[in-house]
Amino acid sequence: MATLIPPPPQPATEQQKSKEDEKVVDYFNLPCPIPYEEIHREALMSLKPELFEGMRFDFTKGLNQKFSLSHSVFMGPTEIPSQSSETIKIPTAHYEFGANFIDPKLMLFGRVLTDGRLNARVKCDLTENLILKANAQLTNEPHMSHGMANFDYKGRDYRTQFQLGNGALFGASYIQSVTPNISLGGEVFWAGQHRKSGIGYAARYNTDKMVATGQVASTGMVALSYVQKVSEKVSLASDFMYNYMSKDVTASFGYDYILRQCRLRGKIDSNGCVAAFLEERLNMGLNFILSAEVLPLSNRSQCRCHVPLYVKLNVNTGRADWCGMLDHKKKDYKFGFGLTVGE
Repeated sequence: MATLIPPPPQPATEQQKSKEDEKVVDYFNLPCPIPYEEIHREALMSLKPELFEGMRFDFTKGLNQKFSLSHSVFMGPTEIPSQSSETIKIPTAHYEFGANFIDPKLMLFGRVLTDGRLNARVKCDLTENLILKANAQLTNEPHMSHGMANFDYKGRDYRTQFQLGNGALFGASYIQSVTPNISLGGEVFWAGQHRKSGIGYAARYNTDKMVATGQVASTGMVALSYVQKVSEKVSLASDFMYNYMSKDVTASFGYDYILRQCRLRGKIDSNGCVAAFLEERLNMGLNFILSAEVLPLSNRSQCRCHVPLYVKLNVNTGRADWCGMLDHKKKDYKFGFGLTVGE
């Protein structure tokens, strides 16, 4: 009789359990996607280094845990667009006074400049799923003041946004998770003042190792980006930008390398632009940042260097920034230095 009794079933191994879990997808419990306007954010980290020119000083003083004041002084040239290949620059200088209020559900930022401009930003959590974002700029120049309000609703597996702006500007976007790794979305806008409208579509595929996005709009824009996470510290990024109305094409490749005490980012594109950004922690509270950009435009060659230095001073924090740009053929030299104290 013992030979007739079947053997007990063997317990499933961990690999078999993981494969079964991967096959079963709960489409009623998909993750919430990122906002439509941020679908390329991983690629932008490597492909969009920041540079500045001139002298800048920023000081921030916290009055309590929620309220702080800031003072900023900037002196440097301002680029003005022109039809010729040469860049027109006008020396400018201004002082900026700011006030900040930061609360878990409400953030207020205000800035006033000596040239008469007033900037304000608001972020308010109306409910757990509904967020209001607004920004405005008031200036003495005619037709230059503007304002915009954005309502962001976060659902269980989708996000939707609605925008209102001056000049009869209306916009709406929606993005939906269709699988645990794929999200699809679209947007539409109407600018009543200019009598223009547009519609766009986007798709995003993300895993633990890579992120691929694609976006197309009726304005002529086609944008593709891809980020590959080689390891926890190394990632590679690339993008492709094409405008089928103006026939402009740009492709770029970038990298992001995180070491124990430094972070290195850089890119190179099809126009010959080469940029790099290095941030190194020399000591506790002491960071060194170096960035450079080379822009060969026809017979013009530019090289921009951005070397910010971050230093913590006793209780407050301090940050010093230095940058420069060299144009050997035109003998054009650009440098910038900045200091930031406080948080």
